[in-house]
Amino acid sequence: MKITVIGGTGLIGSQVVAMLQKAGHDVVPASPSTGVDLLTGAGLDEALAGAHTVVNVTNSPTFDDRSADFFRTTVGTLLRAGERAGVRHQVALSIVGVDEVPELDYYRAKVLQEDLLRDGTTPYSIVRATQFFEFMDAVISWTSADDVVRLPATPLQPIASADVAAALADVATAAPLDGTLDVAGPDVLALDEIGRITLAARGDGRRVVTDDRAGMFAAVHGDVLTAGPGARRAPTHYRDWLSSTLAG
Repeated sequence: MKITVIGGTGLIGSQVVAMLQKAGHDVVPASPSTGVDLLTGAGLDEALAGAHTVVNVTNSPTFDDRSADFFRTTVGTLLRAGERAGVRHQVALSIVGVDEVPELDYYRAKVLQEDLLRDGTTPYSIVRATQFFEFMDAVISWTSADDVVRLPATPLQPIASADVAAALADVATAAPLDGTLDVAGPDVLALDEIGRITLAARGDGRRVVTDDRAGMFAAVHGDVLTAGPGARRAPTHYRDWLSSTLAG
């Protein structure tokens, strides 16, 4: 099967490409660095030529209200190019609980992305993932000042990017879902607890203070960013992943 991965040189996309190639598929990684611009469509027809499936893991360059324009433009461009190329399956990466946090501009933009894909004429699959392990350091840095990190006790179910990539690769090579698959890590942890676990593992002496008004995740109500009973549970635990990254 020929599969084009849009965003195929990034954190998730590069792993999807490697997994699909290992499984014997003909894979085209497409990104600005390979000459493909999803905003303008430059290079897209060439990247999609002969493709059965497209996996879209691109991300908006901003998390503010401009992200809606990014997804509106790029999804439309990709769907039209896919129709010209005869693509039979469009796969997109989204976020677990994305439609439950309307207070966040970026989450509203991702809902728009999903809606545009559903409204298209091509069979589709949406893989919603929880927050990546690899982003936890950035989340901690957003609300860090001097020797204190302020984090809300928002329940999260973080997942390794490799486990997200594996789910995407499986979905890309199966029949279209014409629906959504949630994927999540094995453990539900409060964000402030994740902060303490992370800092302790790294020997970082900063102190975590629970502050339910701090940072982006303060806008999240309840456990909407955790997966329900029908989700695919990934095998990698956050503490084990931390240990392996430090050992490496």
